[in-house]
Amino acid sequence: MQAININEELKYIEKVKQINNNKILKYYIMTMGCQLNENDSEKLCGMLEKMNYIKTERMKDADLVLFNTCCVRENAEEKLFGKIGEVKKQKEDKHTIIAIGGCMMQEEHILNKIKQSYPYVDIIFGTHTLHKMPKDLYKALEENKKIRDVIDIDGEIIEGLPISRKDKTKASVTIMNGCNNFCTYCIVPYVRGRERSRQPKDIIEEVKELSNKGYKEITLLGQNVNSYLSVEREKNIEFEEYEGINSFATLLRAINKIDGIERIRFISPHPKDFTDDVIEAIRDCEKVCKLIHLPLQSGSTNILKIMNRKYTKEQYLTLVEKMRKLIPEVVFTTDIIVGFPGETEEDFEDTLDVVKKVKFEQVYMFIYSRRVGTPADRMENQIPEEIKHKRFDKLKKLVENQIEENNKKYLDTIQSVVVEGISKNNENMLTGRTPSNKIVVFEGKEELIGKIVELKIMSQHMWYLKGKIV
Repeated sequence: MQAININEELKYIEKVKQINNNKILKYYIMTMGCQLNENDSEKLCGMLEKMNYIKTERMKDADLVLFNTCCVRENAEEKLFGKIGEVKKQKEDKHTIIAIGGCMMQEEHILNKIKQSYPYVDIIFGTHTLHKMPKDLYKALEENKKIRDVIDIDGEIIEGLPISRKDKTKASVTIMNGCNNFCTYCIVPYVRGRERSRQPKDIIEEVKELSNKGYKEITLLGQNVNSYLSVEREKNIEFEEYEGINSFATLLRAINKIDGIERIRFISPHPKDFTDDVIEAIRDCEKVCKLIHLPLQSGSTNILKIMNRKYTKEQYLTLVEKMRKLIPEVVFTTDIIVGFPGETEEDFEDTLDVVKKVKFEQVYMFIYSRRVGTPADRMENQIPEEIKHKRFDKLKKLVENQIEENNKKYLDTIQSVVVEGISKNNENMLTGRTPSNKIVVFEGKEELIGKIVELKIMSQHMWYLKGKIV
């Protein structure tokens, strides 16, 4: 594969500005899915703003409408097609450019549907061609071409893209792309490709730059973040060791030393890759938050095997206990899928049992939805929708009861909170998060935004806490 010259690609930024006669135009972007997609969107925004586009929150005002898609859940498709239909009249009236990117564009049946039903879409790009957006936009404007720029999913990691971050206090940093796990319900390996890690030096330099700009909190991103550099080591793929970084554990320790960064988080890890050195790094690094997102998916060993998760119920619970022993203040969040093909009542009860034993701070619950191209979609023993919803409601009730009980331990404690901004629900209050990611609202002056304050927790309200500056 020929190496990508990012400078050649970015030359099209100036060409687009010239085509638009240096006019300031508006763009609208809708991002679906995970924080990796959010991070990709920040890079797309960075490139568009270099081309003199300014962001608008109203799609009807935009000269360019961009959808960054996710294919993890079925309703994402319905949402996308509805939005494409909605913008058709706008295109006819003001020649709005329509661009669609992201994971969904790596699915052949989606591409075929867009080609047949929405031929007015101008630009389609895949998970590894977002760096070509300036060139694609140039061709759409100058040559009036419909661009279909989807390439092999195992493309190289691109460095040096402009980025426009919407938050000035906390930032996401992608450390790797792709996934090698092939869970039977998941489409991600087929649309984002195999695991590929960024060079340690590129990550450290990005975090140092963020620190210099005043960012306080960093979240490290990857589909399987705690297997960072493991594939490269196993397959003798060349990488440049930098500041002693040759694993996820050593990466955490290196970032922990960077002045100015106060908090380090990471998502999403895989239970099978929580090696002792990673657990010890979390314990030893004072900036690494002791909240661990530990995806369960199911509490049934039988279902976990069918999901290809590579651990049992007992191994998961043993891992939780090991972490609690080494890191007494650790707390957990998780993901759970309800109604996976073949799930019996006994399997579901195993899931409830794990939830009762771990007492998660938060559970992200999903009703299983079929994804074309995955092994689970072809399984014959699909669970009826009414049973899925009944089980989901039972899990939801358990989780909410646990959260209400968990929240009580915060009452009258002093919590260090990174102040993120003005509360969305009350403009007279500020909002921030504890190290365990609990939202806290409190009275304070706007100059506190971006700082860390000590708050006494006065009351709990299920999804947030209320605090007072001490």
